[in-house]
Amino acid sequence: MKNMLKVAMTAATLVVSTQFALALDKVTLGTNWLAQAGHGGFYQAVADGTYEKHGLDVTIEMGGPQVNNRPMLAAGRLDFLLTGNLLLSFHNTANDIPTTVIASFYQKDPQALMAHEGAYKDFQDLTNAPSVLMAKDTQYGFWRWLVNDFGFKDEQIRPYGYSLAQFLSDPKMVQQAYATAEPLYAQKEGAKVTTYLLADYGYSTYANTIETRLDLVQNNPDLVQRFVDASIIGWNNFLYGDRSKAYELILKDNPDMSTETLDSEIEMLKKLEMIDSGDTLEKGIGAISLDRVKQFYDLAVKSGIVEDGKVDISKVATDAFVNKGVGLDVKKQLTP
Repeated sequence: MKNMLKVAMTAATLVVSTQFALALDKVTLGTNWLAQAGHGGFYQAVADGTYEKHGLDVTIEMGGPQVNNRPMLAAGRLDFLLTGNLLLSFHNTANDIPTTVIASFYQKDPQALMAHEGAYKDFQDLTNAPSVLMAKDTQYGFWRWLVNDFGFKDEQIRPYGYSLAQFLSDPKMVQQAYATAEPLYAQKEGAKVTTYLLADYGYSTYANTIETRLDLVQNNPDLVQRFVDASIIGWNNFLYGDRSKAYELILKDNPDMSTETLDSEIEMLKKLEMIDSGDTLEKGIGAISLDRVKQFYDLAVKSGIVEDGKVDISKVATDAFVNKGVGLDVKKQLTP
């Protein structure tokens, strides 16, 4: 009798488990580059079951040098996209691509200029650098702001091929950098560097934003909210809790990454207050201020990055899914 009861209970459990699994909403998140610490909160929410607790079966599609995930969102191949900064969202809106920003997981843009330590006395002195390595797309992005607001000159530009070789061989060289990446790589090569985070000088864009399609926002806001909430909780657990399971998934997706590098990246993210600072302290990670979105739009227009009148700023982002204090309780438990 006991064995029969045990079998019956096991069968019932399997039925319930199967029904629950079938009830999960399958969604796909595309990232903007190879798996790294800057994607950690999303991997954390997969690894520790947070997405599952929110009724989601989330697949992460990694970006990379040969992968462009941006068109995949509008085409319906992705449901959510981790993107770079608001300039990309301005471009989408200007071109009537039906996507919008629903959360921002970096309160500061990691874009920076990197120089050899002691080569220049301050940020303004970088305008005297003989050469500044800039990628083509960046020349039409924040470089225009640097020219407009600080007096950098187009004559300084040299093409950046995403290799540190030129920088390391020339003590007067300046180059664009991600504050959480190239400075760490340069230091590993024995170079002492100074990193100038553009956000500290007024470049006010959000970064690591999450975009989704307008049809999802309009027709399935509950799914969008569950994804945002679970991602926020994932980031709190990744920053302040046990991140070992997330590490395993990141290293599986990107074998060229290492635990040591992930640790260094997280240390830098915290040091620069990239994720949990400003509005997030009261409103929760992922916070968005629409006033700040408008402020950055004005900066982009003034600098000639964006043409005035081409962007309906009301379509760029929504704060409907953030600013609710989600995850603050998790952070409090993990940081007594």
